[in-house]
Amino acid sequence: MAAVLAAGSEAALSHRSAAALWRLLPSVPGVIDVSIPHRLTRSRQRGIRIHRSRTLTSADKTRRRGIPVTTPARTIADLRRVVPPERLRRAIREAEVLGFDLGASADPQFTRSELEHMFLRLCRRHRLPMPEVNVRIGSFVVDFLWREHRLIIETDGYQFHRGRQAFEDDRRRDTELRLMGFEVIRFTYRQITDEAPDVASSMRKLFECSPTAGPKIGLP
Repeated sequence: MAAVLAAGSEAALSHRSAAALWRLLPSVPGVIDVSIPHRLTRSRQRGIRIHRSRTLTSADKTRRRGIPVTTPARTIADLRRVVPPERLRRAIREAEVLGFDLGASADPQFTRSELEHMFLRLCRRHRLPMPEVNVRIGSFVVDFLWREHRLIIETDGYQFHRGRQAFEDDRRRDTELRLMGFEVIRFTYRQITDEAPDVASSMRKLFECSPTAGPKIGLP
């Protein structure tokens, strides 16, 4: 509490320190993380790490045990820049177990193009066969296609696939593509960025067991 008060009335406990207060990560003795709006300036103080943020608003702050602190959603968003992927995944899991609303912070908002580039980098890095991108099959445009293997990969970002209607639309689309003879697999942003070796291993197994011939329904 003293560290936050020392940083001013608009300050809030944040990053690792906020994660410890919310019980998302174990508490670690040492420097206390505190965030303040970017327009403010504060002199350095022993034991306090000041984060000046251009995006910190009142909606990102609350109180826990009487201490001004960033919300769980904002805390997760801040952790992405300062902790390794495995610790971030642990914090997200703990937040979900505790029932905190993380909104889009559990899966950052990337454009479809950015997600596509991430996935293609994964393919190159792990020496996987390169796919065709944004191919029309019937009335659908799929993210990635391997014609020979009749395999379609869709990359799911929270921004484009949240909500009941999106969930139902995705399942209807997958069913229709399977009826055309394609295997449809979906990978999330977190799998692509944090579990790339596992994704690559799964894809190799799919290539090994997929049929190499079949009716070319919906394909030129």
